[in-house]
Amino acid sequence: MLLAGGTMPLALPLQMATHLAADSDIKLGLIGCGSRGTAVAIKVLQAHQQTSKPAVGAACPRVRLVAVADVFEDRIQQAMRAIRSHCRDQVAPQCQRFSGLDAYQNLLELDVDLVILAAPPGFRPLHFAAAVDAGKHVFVENPIAVDAPGVRSFSAANLIAIERNLAVMVGLPRRQESICRQTVQRLKEGAIGNIYFCRAYWNQNATWPRPRTRNQSELEYQLRNWQFFNWLSGDCIVAQHVQNLDVINGLLAAHPEKAQGVGGRQIRGGHDYGQNYDHHTVEFSYSNGVRLLSMCRQMSHCWNAVGEFAHGSEGWADINGGQIFDLNNQLVWSADTSSPGSGAGSPGSEVGLADWLTIARDRVPFNIGQEAAESTMTAIMGRMATYSGKELTWKQCCRSTLALADTAALRSLADPAPILPQADGRYEVVQPGDGLEKVL
Repeated sequence: MLLAGGTMPLALPLQMATHLAADSDIKLGLIGCGSRGTAVAIKVLQAHQQTSKPAVGAACPRVRLVAVADVFEDRIQQAMRAIRSHCRDQVAPQCQRFSGLDAYQNLLELDVDLVILAAPPGFRPLHFAAAVDAGKHVFVENPIAVDAPGVRSFSAANLIAIERNLAVMVGLPRRQESICRQTVQRLKEGAIGNIYFCRAYWNQNATWPRPRTRNQSELEYQLRNWQFFNWLSGDCIVAQHVQNLDVINGLLAAHPEKAQGVGGRQIRGGHDYGQNYDHHTVEFSYSNGVRLLSMCRQMSHCWNAVGEFAHGSEGWADINGGQIFDLNNQLVWSADTSSPGSGAGSPGSEVGLADWLTIARDRVPFNIGQEAAESTMTAIMGRMATYSGKELTWKQCCRSTLALADTAALRSLADPAPILPQADGRYEVVQPGDGLEKVL
């Protein structure tokens, strides 16, 4: 695996995470108060209410939200209203709030045990390294980066987290869903024979930009519309489809070796839609001969689907649906839907979070950062393939030196944005065939 760059920092930071007493509350901090961060914070706060005993064998500890941070004060206010409406008793009376591009630093200086990182993905490597440096246990929203240098940065910090026994969980809820886990286990046991082909989809309706406001800087506009700029989101194949790719990588216990594909902007136009594509289709090739057809799309009034499928010598499986069929398309097995977290469309993370909190409290070694890094790099590889129109290799993509932005250099909303509109007000969009220098 080339993600960590083969290097290890020479010295560990001096500040170390303290061991939490078994009866201690966990002090929670939230960095990134958008819809994702707010939803995860509510689930973490509610996890101690689980009636079932966590799998690690201890009662789930109580959690208190003690600090929140976001670039924008209005997002903080929205998040606090939502969190209090669900978990008022678990919000500290003097919950501290920090706004601005340096807000994450202010929060990490506090006595916080566990932090949720849910700012736009382009900031993820920066925030993760800072959280590990501060000795915090971390829940990282997916994806963990938007480019290969960011993945390498995350992986290097993750090695330190492992060395320091910091728990690292990544928000890849599809891998936690009971139905998915049951089905993948059956497939690994040979339920459909030798797997030779897989399919993965994240096709959904179109998303819409937030309109520009008076006196808004270009950087603020992009931050508020992060889904439309690849330096912030990685494009939809990275920001969303990474979850499907993570399932397939986990099933095959491997990452792809090659990728080629097509993509573009079919419906997005005008000055407000940034630079990202609205569709990607990629063929990934794995070293064991398995091919994966991967598709993601953000277009309304089209065929929508979110799920994964595997085809083998003795049948095929709908992983998301928890069903296995023989070669005559007869149903031969269905997942148990009675277990918690196994309902249709369930994020499945509530059960996992109860265990996760106990893991963080008791300093039980737990870290899925490397798996998340490989899945994120798989998605980035797919974007590189569609942007370039070339067949690319895993090594080629992992060694890419193209950083989409220097997020650490951004100090205020008055700073120039990493990309700027052209003379006509539109943003440059990478076109297949333009050359690998714009991709790698």
